[in-house]
Amino acid sequence: MPGPDGWDDDADVDTQGVPFRPMSISEMLDGAIAGIRRRPRTSLGLSVGISTVIQVASSIAAYFFIGDVAREEVTPDVLLESLGAQLTLTVMGLVLSAYGILLLSGLLAPIYGRELVGMPIAPRQAWRDARPRLGRLAATAAAVMAISLIALVVPIVPFALLIAADAHPGLSVLAGILGFPIGIGLMVWLYLLFVLAVPAVVLERQTVRGALRRAVTLSKGRWFRTFGTLLLALLVTVFMGFFALRIPFLFVQLIFFGDSSGSDSTMAALAVDTLGRIVSWSVVLPFDAGVIALLYMDRRMRREGFDLELRTRGRSVTAISAAPETGVQSVQGVQNGQDAQDAQGDQEEGFIDLWRTGPLPARPGTGANP
Repeated sequence: MPGPDGWDDDADVDTQGVPFRPMSISEMLDGAIAGIRRRPRTSLGLSVGISTVIQVASSIAAYFFIGDVAREEVTPDVLLESLGAQLTLTVMGLVLSAYGILLLSGLLAPIYGRELVGMPIAPRQAWRDARPRLGRLAATAAAVMAISLIALVVPIVPFALLIAADAHPGLSVLAGILGFPIGIGLMVWLYLLFVLAVPAVVLERQTVRGALRRAVTLSKGRWFRTFGTLLLALLVTVFMGFFALRIPFLFVQLIFFGDSSGSDSTMAALAVDTLGRIVSWSVVLPFDAGVIALLYMDRRMRREGFDLELRTRGRSVTAISAAPETGVQSVQGVQNGQDAQDAQGDQEEGFIDLWRTGPLPARPGTGANP
């Protein structure tokens, strides 16, 4: 049904990657892929930067983690025999990758938000929208990861203490059987409960604590839907990130460094492996991040009628352009460079105002809320 400004959802689906209505799971997955395809430079550029930092740090840790003796003969064959070290490094890499996904979801949320409401997306728009909240974005992502990891570790502490105290094997086994499933369940439950805090801290300009509370509010009654959506995204990520995109690099490692030893072969094999992980994760990270951002927007529309609220005011471009001294038209109409920057800043604040849930802040020079 067309909105008050004549916009029709069905007519806009073909030209817009993110439909302006509550979305199905398949539409969110498709929308995440469409976002990468429509804005490859933005999404993949940010993803390459984050993935490079994470994977290089993981490789440096891997090189120094294995010890002086094994370091001289690090090849794929030897690494396959070092299951304990590999498991530790894999867990560390997954934690860092999960943190990177959360960061990227906050950076990409304004892009998907502008796509959702039909606003223009200028070059480096994601950076301009997210820059005022980079510190809170990093802190919120860290808080979500910390809460999830603490929930995983606490139920496992009795098992570790019993092992350290050389207690009866039966007690240790019982503590492990109970502790690990409970820890994993709590970790998953709390992660899904708070994951929407990351887009909220950027789009709603929330504090870290306020974003966590918003995530709980938005997740009420829809935990299993969130679980199903992110589980499907995880399956795509595992297939693409661990298998499809890394197979060529694994073949290169096995062919050229499978039976080699020495520091030169070690560094070469590690460099190829690092490059493979950077390439694979650079592709899958923006997909997962886009799904999280779209989940947040879907919850806003389903729980709070965000789409209906905007329809009553007209589309965002129309509403913002009609505001005094703001909008796309005012940006195009001014000649002075500083005035253009100020008008652009007003338009960006107008976009953020669309997502705020509390009273709008007073604009400088107006003396009142807009």
